[in-house]
Amino acid sequence: MTAPTVRRRRLGSGLRRLREDAKLTLEEVESRTGLSASKVSRLESATRGARPVDVEVLMNAYGLVDSEVRAFLLTLARDGGKRGWWQSYDLVPVYADLIGLESDASSVNSYEPLLIPGLLQTAAYARAVIGAISMTAPPEEIAPLVEVRMARQSVLTRPKPLRLRAIIHEAALTARAPGHGVMRDQLQRLLDVAEYPHVTIQVLPADAELHPGTAGGFTILSFGQPGLDVTLLEHLDSSLYIEEPADVARYSEAYERLTATALPFEKSLSLIASKKEAHQ
Repeated sequence: MTAPTVRRRRLGSGLRRLREDAKLTLEEVESRTGLSASKVSRLESATRGARPVDVEVLMNAYGLVDSEVRAFLLTLARDGGKRGWWQSYDLVPVYADLIGLESDASSVNSYEPLLIPGLLQTAAYARAVIGAISMTAPPEEIAPLVEVRMARQSVLTRPKPLRLRAIIHEAALTARAPGHGVMRDQLQRLLDVAEYPHVTIQVLPADAELHPGTAGGFTILSFGQPGLDVTLLEHLDSSLYIEEPADVARYSEAYERLTATALPFEKSLSLIASKKEAHQ
């Protein structure tokens, strides 16, 4: 059995939350809709694909009237079996999930305490970062990962681009990447992308007071629909997706506090420019 796609899992979690909000058991859903409890359970756990007609029946049973949410869930049902471009690469599942989420997201809020965010990296910087984190990967394994990381950035230039807010700690701007001019080019890349109207970059200064980001970096992916946002926590050899709305809300609050603590946009760009000149 193939692994469920990220769209199927997003649909499943959305249907589960709708049922729970309606305070219905699986058995009560079966009684109302004629869809067996086991089938509804499989839809929620994403162990089987969903037919749009079944999703329609469930949304009606749960009393969902929001037309935008209905359209979003139906799109997930129709596209649940589609393969993304990234699935032709040999990627660990959690990374493939991230790319799938980015491709569907309407906005991303990212806080990075030590690195430039992947969506803003140059190829040379990405190569250095991937090599440093993997420690033992040979160049032939690093090359396709760099290729994937560069391809991910197409979400910023697609017809309806991803809205990106990136808060980067000052420490990430002063790190030394191997190779002549790598950091200088990377910082210029930040200045270039900051000209996109849908991209906002802020720098969290090194002398800032203690803040929620002290606990580590995180990324919030939003889909324009209530209750479907996802927070990603990344570590050296593992990643964690947080999907419960109350938990995601805490990270959203933390992000807004970081936004208030970080330098304003223009001052952030001035600091990036000065750091770029320091990387000779």
